[in-house]
Amino acid sequence: MNRDEVLNTLKAHKPTLGERFGITGLALFGSFARDQANDKSDVDILVWFDTPATSRSYFGVQFYIEDLLGWPVDLVTDKALRPEIRPYVERDAINA
Repeated sequence: MNRDEVLNTLKAHKPTLGERFGITGLALFGSFARDQANDKSDVDILVWFDTPATSRSYFGVQFYIEDLLGWPVDLVTDKALRPEIRPYVERDAINA
């Protein structure tokens, strides 16, 4: 799987993620966004929820996307993104 395949899959399922889990935005970052992923990489996704994320919605999104992609997913909410790493994430981020 490469960057474009991940982004196309996320874009195709974004409406469902919005309806089921209250997702308002998704962005790919990290090695997949830089097109440098290898077989040990996970898929890093920044996510925005319309309301504060619950464990049910957070893990629901994570497991849903892992099932779609067949890769481990590291999900980070916009609210939980630490200020010291935000610039690095935003530099790589590609909106889905």
